[in-house]
Order: sequence, then structure tokens, then C-alpha cells
Amino acid sequence: MTVPTITLNNGVEIPQLGYGVFQVPDAETEAAVSCALEAGYRSIDTAAIYGNEEGVGRALRASGIAREELFITTKLWNSDQGAAAAAFEASLERLGLEQLDLYLIHWPAPGKDRYAQAWTALEELYADGRVRAIGVSNFLPEHLRRIVDLGGTVPAVNQVELHPGLQQREIIDADDKLGIATEAWSPLAQGAMLSNPTITAIADRLGGTPAQVILRWHIEQDRIVIPKSVTPSRIAENCDLFGFHLDTDDLAAIDALEAGQRTGPHPAKLNA
Repeated sequence: MTVPTITLNNGVEIPQLGYGVFQVPDAETEAAVSCALEAGYRSIDTAAIYGNEEGVGRALRASGIAREELFITTKLWNSDQGAAAAAFEASLERLGLEQLDLYLIHWPAPGKDRYAQAWTALEELYADGRVRAIGVSNFLPEHLRRIVDLGGTVPAVNQVELHPGLQQREIIDADDKLGIATEAWSPLAQGAMLSNPTITAIADRLGGTPAQVILRWHIEQDRIVIPKSVTPSRIAENCDLFGFHLDTDDLAAIDALEAGQRTGPHPAKLNA
């Protein structure tokens, strides 16, 4: 299986399909990530707050896959925004890596008013070669503008909750105008969209699964996507996306499912 890549605004290539480990306990993470790597994933997305960076690191070491074939993302938690360099080093140690591929500010936490300070720290890590690309997660257009107005590095990625029920068109438009790649977390709405009649009808017609249809909808709109599952069969199914296409009617039908349906917090309100 060959996963297509997206070229970020600094020339670094990221696989368009990755494996996310949100809510996977550390004790189960090594097995889950190992299964994903065996299925063909090469991009793994974790975060300090998930508590499973060590499990990811164990799986990477056990895989025997060359480091240059892997793309590893982790994230800076809100309470560490004033000490980003130290938090980054701690994440690297837990992962067992010398360099990270992508480091993201996990949430803007605007009530703390530290994300601009954190961004400057990430720029220093990037300049020092400790990380190949830097970006943000859950940033609204006003948060992006503040970062860009600093006049330094434009984020390479904005990772946001995005699925047929929450399509984030304003954020995608802002990302596109700034040359920022959009990455979807909770791309399946934590399973909430899998029984939608529109999705199931397309899946039945194409002989695929509802999850494959939704993930393909993301892929065909040039987004990066990081589905999560701990079930081996679903892990494999979720990366079997490159032998079929959705037609324009399919894409329009899924686009029509926008409902403002969040599975996670609103970025303007999460300040923990």
C-alpha cells in the first residue's frame, strides 16, 4: 500500500493518512501502533496529554522500520505553553526519538494567553532542527491570524475536529489562504457518522464500509486524516482507501450533512 503525501508549506512531506492514538491507554498502545504499522501506516499521531507517548515509542523500536520512513507527531499541552522547550524534550525522551517530524500546540487555550509565547518557542525548536515542521491544533481563524501576524513562521498544519457533521469551512478557508494544511481529528465523529443513511447508502453501493467512505471524503478534499481504532480489522480497513473514488454526487451528499455537531470542546472555551 502506498499512501499519498501532502507537501507542507516548508517542503516537508506528510502521509495523508495517519494513525491516531487518542484515548488509547499506554499499556495497549504498543500493540495498537504495532498493528497499524503492520497494516501499512507510517504516520503516528500522539500527544503529551494522551499519556501514551512511551507506548508509541516502544512500538516504533519494536517495528524495525527505518526512522526516515516514519512520520511522528506529538503535541504541547496547555499547561506547558510557558515551558514549551522542556515539554518538547520530555516528549522526545518518552518517544525515544532524537528528532520529531511535527510538533503542534494542542489547543490555543486563549484564556491563558500563552499560545503566542509557545509559538515563538516552537520556532526556536524548528530553527535548531529538533523538529522538521511545526503547527497548531484546534486553532480558530483569529488564533491563526495572531500567530501569522508575529511575522515569523507560518504554521505548517492546523489539526482540528472535522467530519461530515462538523465541516469547519471557515477554518479550512483560513488555512487555505495562509498555506496551512488542514488535518482532521475525530474524522469519523467517534463513530457517530457511521450509521448515517447517506453514508451507509454510498458504502453499500461501492462495496465498502461507512468508515472508508468518510475517510475517502476527507482524502479527496486534500486533507490529512488520522483515524483511531484499536480493532485490528478496522485498523486495516481504515487504510484501504486508495482503490476507489467518490463521485461528485457522493461528495455533495456528504457535504450536505453539516450539522455543527462537535464531539470535543469548543476551541474558544477550553482553557484547562
